[in-house]
Amino acid sequence: MNALTVLLALLAACANAAASVLMRRAAMEPGQGQGHAATEPKDDPEGPNDPDDPDGPDAPDSADGPSGPSRRDRRLPWLAGAGLLAGSAVAQAAALAVGSLSVVQPLLASELLFMLAIGGAVFHRRPGRTTWLSFLALAAGLALFLGAAAPSAGRATADASRWVPVAVGVGCVVLVLAVVARFVRAAPRAAVLGLASAVLFAATAALLKEVAGRIPEGPAALAAHWTTYATAVTGLAAFGLLQCAFRAGTLVASQPALTLGDALTSTALGWALFGEHIALGARVLPETAGVALIAAGTVGLSRCPEVSGEWDARSASAPRPVAGRDGRRREAPAATESTRATPERA
Repeated sequence: MNALTVLLALLAACANAAASVLMRRAAMEPGQGQGHAATEPKDDPEGPNDPDDPDGPDAPDSADGPSGPSRRDRRLPWLAGAGLLAGSAVAQAAALAVGSLSVVQPLLASELLFMLAIGGAVFHRRPGRTTWLSFLALAAGLALFLGAAAPSAGRATADASRWVPVAVGVGCVVLVLAVVARFVRAAPRAAVLGLASAVLFAATAALLKEVAGRIPEGPAALAAHWTTYATAVTGLAAFGLLQCAFRAGTLVASQPALTLGDALTSTALGWALFGEHIALGARVLPETAGVALIAAGTVGLSRCPEVSGEWDARSASAPRPVAGRDGRRREAPAATESTRATPERA
């Protein structure tokens, strides 16, 4: 296993995780994040018409207003997240250029680990014991699977004759999964759509590897080759299916199918297209154990608030400021079980 491949794949996963955290931070509703002191209730003995009151009716827009600094503060993390997403794509392409699909794509599952560490630091949430156990299970599963499988490097580009049967096979699998998704609801639907998007993400990675392998031929050859455009189309289709999976059910339902589906499909595509091989025989047992640990860790991490999107949620039992009819801010009573909002879907 190439050390440079591992390093680049982990760098891509880390950049993607940081981008998700920054974009999540930027999308937070004003007043629910850190540093928004304007939402804190304060005593106002002079009433709402006090001309010296910065929160009075004639005051300029506050930090949470549409033109206040909070919008500007949120734009910077979003732009930084977008830049990290682009950097993640470049790192993934570089990893695929020097390594195999069977190594790079499973390592991208470590994004959940980086998201846990970065998100916990940004939102000041200390992970619980179950979260750490899930963290260790996923890390151990990745190490066990890749160590036992020992994927070979394979070829830099695939034979042109192999793309047609592989494309037909991938298309049929995705079509069947899309049809099945129409007959199920809730968690099963999210899992099926997550698996369909995983197959397309794996196909996108295979196309990206082909593009990376043709970079030495020059820009003109890349612009003329069909895989350059197929990579973009397949990637957009995979992203669209992933959004459908997130809308259909919770992250707990879709993430395991997405993580395992991408890793296993990439291993199959690496063998079919680029001649990559993994060790079988007696090593199947530790490989299976590694896959099981990856599944258990993924389920556990997708349940934890640091990954599922509840890490920055306001405590349901904490009082929240509301504006009365007279314009003054007061503390609302804590939410009860009947009025508490359901957790946001990731």
